[in-house]
Amino acid sequence: MANMQYPRFKQCRRLGLNVCGHPKAMDRAHKGTSRSDKKLSNYGMQLLEKQRLRAYYGVMEKQFVKYVREAKKKKEQTGHALVKILESRLDNLVYRLGFASSIRQARQMVVHGHILLNGKKVDIPSYRVKTGDTISLKEKSQNVELFKENFYSNFLISYPYLDKDKNIFSGKYVRYPNRDEVPIEIDDQLVVEYYSKLI
Repeated sequence: MANMQYPRFKQCRRLGLNVCGHPKAMDRAHKGTSRSDKKLSNYGMQLLEKQRLRAYYGVMEKQFVKYVREAKKKKEQTGHALVKILESRLDNLVYRLGFASSIRQARQMVVHGHILLNGKKVDIPSYRVKTGDTISLKEKSQNVELFKENFYSNFLISYPYLDKDKNIFSGKYVRYPNRDEVPIEIDDQLVVEYYSKLI
């Protein structure tokens, strides 16, 4: 399975944005380390935003293009629809619910069968979660200290489109998020502009 395996902190410094969510990711960042520190053309700005959005969700280019094509068919603003699609991926929601400390760890948890969707094992990170679906930690996996620590330490971090249950290590995807509720610093319109001439 192809995935984006780059040095996380180096990638954040290059993109000029903490896309991995680690509190120390930008500690060594200084003027000149980011591509955004240089004068960019319109195309360069669009490319940078596209790479930032891909990095946030850890999605490969081929899959990302499919998401853009799907978002273009929606009746809402394409950029918002794209973010909504990305946000609905199983690995992302495992991360948002606090089971994992990063998207990479969330993807690994899904692949290794630690996550249940509506009580059934789903080991496909890109699986699209529907509203009303419940994501939970497999019973045996609830005894893994790392997963317990992640969930308890992140329990107070909440999102209006998710509902967590601390007692049974689960969370519900209540509704699709509004764009302003998704915690990513991206100008998604630039991403749409980047692909407008390509697809």
